[in-house]
Amino acid sequence: MKSWKLKEIVLMSLFGVVFGIIYLVFVHFGNLWAGVIGPLAYEWIFGIWFIVSILCMSIIRKPGAAFLPETLAAIIEVLLGNGAGPRLILSGMVQGLGAEAAFAVTGYKRFNLPVMMLAGAGSALFSFAYGYFVSGYAALDPKFVMIMLALRVMSGILIAGVGGKYLADGLLATGALRGYAISRAGKGEARA
Repeated sequence: MKSWKLKEIVLMSLFGVVFGIIYLVFVHFGNLWAGVIGPLAYEWIFGIWFIVSILCMSIIRKPGAAFLPETLAAIIEVLLGNGAGPRLILSGMVQGLGAEAAFAVTGYKRFNLPVMMLAGAGSALFSFAYGYFVSGYAALDPKFVMIMLALRVMSGILIAGVGGKYLADGLLATGALRGYAISRAGKGEARA
């Protein structure tokens, strides 16, 4: 983090706190949704819990910009009372690593929509692998597990990947991100 500017750390921290609150709200929304459609409810909306990593990386564009805010959001969510407790922090770290892996594959040089979608899928795959062992998915019917995985990956791609990219581009359009890496990107890279 030696190359990070203070404003980048502040922005990442701010988003980590804001999304920690949003994540906790979505736990309650997920509970209501599960009452309506059943046990697959969370898989449809799982991408919301990956979005801060993609948003921050899209703006800051430095190693760690996906992992750190996702971890911070999980810490905030636990401090605000998420019933999962400290185990959730490890889950946030795993999700952040999944997104970070997609950007590392590109050498932290590509931040277009396909890479953001890959990051959403990466978070979904990493979180699913973690959940498979921690939450006992192995005890479930393999077909059900495959449906869970497919829904989570689609949610990661659409909600986190596409949603995170368009949130960042929307903030860029307001002029609020002047001085950040996203504002110095080529026109095609910032909006692709």
